Amino acid sequence: MRVRDTMRPMTSAVTSEQNRVRLADAEPAIALGPLDGRYRSAAAPLVDHLSEAALNRNRIYVEVEWFIHLCQRQVLPGLPQLSAEQVQQLRGIVTDFGAEQIAELAEIEAQTVHDVKAVEYFIARRLEPMGLGELKPLVHFACTSEDINNLSYAVGIRDAVQQVWLPAARQAVGRLSELAEQAAEVPMLSRTHGQPATPTTLGKEMAVFVHRLNRQLRRIESQEYLGKINGATGTYAAHLAAAPRADWPAIAQSFVEGLGLTFNPLTTQIESHDFQAELYADIARFNRVLHGLCVDVWSYISIGFFRQIPVAGATGSSTMPHKVNPIRFENAEANLEISNALLDALGSTLVESRWQRDLTDSSGQRNIGTALGHSVLALTNVAKGLGQLDVAQDVIAADLDANWEVLGEAIQTVMRAEAIAGVEGMENPYERLKELTRGRRVDAQKLQEFVESLGLSAEAAERLKNLTPAGYTGLAAELAKKHLK
Repeated sequence: MRVRDTMRPMTSAVTSEQNRVRLADAEPAIALGPLDGRYRSAAAPLVDHLSEAALNRNRIYVEVEWFIHLCQRQVLPGLPQLSAEQVQQLRGIVTDFGAEQIAELAEIEAQTVHDVKAVEYFIARRLEPMGLGELKPLVHFACTSEDINNLSYAVGIRDAVQQVWLPAARQAVGRLSELAEQAAEVPMLSRTHGQPATPTTLGKEMAVFVHRLNRQLRRIESQEYLGKINGATGTYAAHLAAAPRADWPAIAQSFVEGLGLTFNPLTTQIESHDFQAELYADIARFNRVLHGLCVDVWSYISIGFFRQIPVAGATGSSTMPHKVNPIRFENAEANLEISNALLDALGSTLVESRWQRDLTDSSGQRNIGTALGHSVLALTNVAKGLGQLDVAQDVIAADLDANWEVLGEAIQTVMRAEAIAGVEGMENPYERLKELTRGRRVDAQKLQEFVESLGLSAEAAERLKNLTPAGYTGLAAELAKKHLK
């Protein structure tokens, strides 16, 4: 027997750390996270609203509009009335904000080491050619950084939700609604606790999720996006020191509402972020309902109720050629869980602040795009996954026909009604059906023989004689169709 010399170093097939190419130095830069790498196409629309560049563009937008607002309302003595051309030029600072301007702003921030101050200087540089050089002091007038930041985030979050997240959510729910409508009358054995239960229809089960998801969408669609612009500690102190006769709360309200936001009249240095917590809770709840749908659809695929339509050229397994995996729903589950972890963390963190303010909210809010991005990615996968399903009606029908014992509920309920109507021999209906069916497979013949032995009224006997598992779906189809409208 040979014993390995444990003192000798083992050779490794892995390249040593010193000899590896540093991927962090690669050009163009390699993304660390999947939303900026593998799944870039799904999350990319959020970049225009919730990236660092988008935040800076929104800061410029808020600063420019505040500048225009103060001039047009003649809030301070000596302020000129801006010409239409000057207003257009000022707003052009926002619309022209692109790669070159992003780089310039980064250079300014490298000197200021303050992002909002960099924005102020960026705008001030551009006033001279507009004939507004003497108004450089008006940029960022009476503002604390959080006056600009809270409004910039509110605008970005609003636009991201309304222009990206909601359309993706509506598309996914729309696909589900189409499936529910198509399968509204497809009878299906339901399962409670994983066990055969009273039949339903496939469409009705899908319609339940449509109904739940639409309810959450209505809450999200009606969300308020709050903002404030009231100074360093929310008192308008600097405003009044400079212009004591101005009605600053009214000026602030008209400005905030002019941005399409809801005015928050009473704050500390920061806008309280309560609206964000409300919004994230609603989106997280939507995500959780959608996660439940993914689990159910995955389970239906597993037992064969849905067949997945193969994608040409796709591979399900590296070793098992036959497989078509439910990857869309599995991917969605994971991304919904990640999204909710972030949304829950944001919702709990953002509603708290030490006294007038701290910077935990600043760090937290930079992850809003990531939180929504994972949800958008999940929505994209759900919509695609639902579009690749085919209802296996033969499998569903066979499952129903193998479970005639589920009619025990109908029989014992009819017996109860018969007993109330005075028909004799209807004692202990539940117990008698339990003895016949619990834990046992009962076929059509045995169930029919039992019904014939009961001595039911002719009308009741006829109803039960014609009842099958596929026909025992109650109002399932009607309910699905009604609530899908």
